[in-house]
Amino acid sequence: MWLKMSNGKTLGIAILGYGGMGGFHAKLISSMPELTLCGVYDIDPERNAVAVENGIHAYGSRDELLTDPNVQVVTVAIPNDQHLAECVVAMKAGKNVVCEKPVCLNSGELQQMIDCSNKNGVLFTVHQNRRWDEDFLTIKKVYDDNMLGNTFNIESRVHGSRGIPGDWRNKKIHGGGMILDWGVHLLDQALMMIDKKLVSVYARISNVTNEEVDDGFTTVLTFEGGLTFTVEVGTSNFINLPRWYIQGENGSAVIQDWKLNGEIVMVSDWENRDAVPIVTAAGLTKTMAPRTEETIKRYPLPAIETDLKDYYRNIKNVVEGKAEQIVKHDEVMAVMRLMEDIFKSAETGQIITY
Repeated sequence: MWLKMSNGKTLGIAILGYGGMGGFHAKLISSMPELTLCGVYDIDPERNAVAVENGIHAYGSRDELLTDPNVQVVTVAIPNDQHLAECVVAMKAGKNVVCEKPVCLNSGELQQMIDCSNKNGVLFTVHQNRRWDEDFLTIKKVYDDNMLGNTFNIESRVHGSRGIPGDWRNKKIHGGGMILDWGVHLLDQALMMIDKKLVSVYARISNVTNEEVDDGFTTVLTFEGGLTFTVEVGTSNFINLPRWYIQGENGSAVIQDWKLNGEIVMVSDWENRDAVPIVTAAGLTKTMAPRTEETIKRYPLPAIETDLKDYYRNIKNVVEGKAEQIVKHDEVMAVMRLMEDIFKSAETGQIITY
């Protein structure tokens, strides 16, 4: 049984770390009447001062935060390499914990966190917030509803052109690199979408702008039945490839960007396989000529509504004993081990099979 709430109305939450993600959590929590933001603590006095300027209570120390009886949940939003130690301290203090992603640096650390949660009888979960991204939920619906017929290939990409961030995210000791930064999201989405056994992983990483950690990677996941799922993150892409591309036996779908520009294209006439040959620079092709418009139909992408507040609503319900946590330990462990195998595949140049 999780730690009970001190009152029956709101859930008291404090945030450890008041940087970019700490500020994000503070705004989200403050916007929900069923939650109370008790305050924040950051080791940087300037960040605490910013919190006070924003009307948020700043604790004088981590211990003051952890001994506040009004705090039922501690959200940990600090550099990756500090997650293990700080989450364990909070759980030993009897606090439920929400940890930013990636939860830690390896599966061994994650097991320590899970064990601590079980030993102290408190909730421990991870903020895998991109399960609520509309682009993900849209392409998941296309897949789940079998809109394209048998799906045989899915591609998920996030591209940028500013290189790897210049803060702690470019240091290996702090858990930097794009696999841990963005890969953790995209791989979680892949495993949430495909309810089939993963049979192999192949990956390569890039170090275009940083030699210490990966500034990009491409991995191909192969699932039982032959479905391939490509996940790619790049930070040196001045022309972005589509955010999502999915192929089925009866058509294809594409989501170009975060604004969900895209479409579904389906075959409408299988019998009419003829095509008007096209002339390329050096020859003629009929095989690769585009289908004529009368043999296909174009459809808009399905509209999906999502609300990230559902994540913290779930946390409140779990603490009250009314629900199971959405982001489960075995799911987090599966993503962590997959990231470890991606590093191994990239290092050895070998396919990892299961």
